[in-house]
Amino acid sequence: MQTTVRAPITLDGVGLHSGRPARLTIRPAVADHGVWFKRTDIRLGDTLVPAIWDSVERSPLCTRIVNAAGVAVQTIEHVMAALAGCGVHNALIEIDGPEVPILDGSAAPFVRAILDRGLRRLPEPVRALEVLAPVEIRTAKGWARLSPARGLSMRFHIDFDDAAIGTQEKTLDLSNGTFVRELSDSRTFCRQADVDAMHAQGLALGGTLENAVVVEGDRVLSPGGLRHADEAVRHKMLDALGDLALAGKPLLGHYEGFRAGHSMTNLLLHELFRNPDAFRMVEIDEDTRARLPGVNIQPQEIPAVA
Repeated sequence: MQTTVRAPITLDGVGLHSGRPARLTIRPAVADHGVWFKRTDIRLGDTLVPAIWDSVERSPLCTRIVNAAGVAVQTIEHVMAALAGCGVHNALIEIDGPEVPILDGSAAPFVRAILDRGLRRLPEPVRALEVLAPVEIRTAKGWARLSPARGLSMRFHIDFDDAAIGTQEKTLDLSNGTFVRELSDSRTFCRQADVDAMHAQGLALGGTLENAVVVEGDRVLSPGGLRHADEAVRHKMLDALGDLALAGKPLLGHYEGFRAGHSMTNLLLHELFRNPDAFRMVEIDEDTRARLPGVNIQPQEIPAVA
């Protein structure tokens, strides 16, 4: 059955790009509500923004959604990954500004808060999007593909000049809590040169060595180093799950990304929905449910750093 959070969950922090204080509250919602954001700092007009693929205003640095009135929320990918990875289908997310708090740069604080509060079952079955035929997006920089699979799985490849990251590739079956155990604590990362460039443009004003992995050549500048030797590719997979959650339903398919990012994953969803023969809506039975993220997770499975 569909789920929502059992009670409201509030988290405080700063926005990664704005540097402004940010408070977010995840509230329970009814069945078939989906995930919506509500800007509580705006008093007049339409303050609700749907977390859905065709509300995305593509950006290379984060995922930003905008409603018809121009009201926007950005850097939503980590909380969306946490909701998808914990099996939460419906929520109203209130936020007092334009950006989700970055917290420690991963999805783990959101995951811990969700699992500590617990989920409530709702009286409607889960419906998922089953991929029936491959769809693909290619650019000069890389490519992304969705193809048929029994559950949700992912393969991701990255390639960076800095030796601290280099070339990394990882494949995971995301069923049965794999996201929580393997991906949720992996932090956003960047090169020191990128930080300097973003600061010069008035971006990443809330970024610190405590909420991002910063590298320079073969050195990791963030205190404590890496949480995983392949933390960078794990974080890319985390981001991809959050961006795929904007399909609006759980996905049954295999995602592959080669040097892909937020914009490419969103373009891939556009391509999927542009091809109605490439997918179908299915009602989830118990056997299929076991192959989705967010099943049978226990709080003690969250990595200790969270």
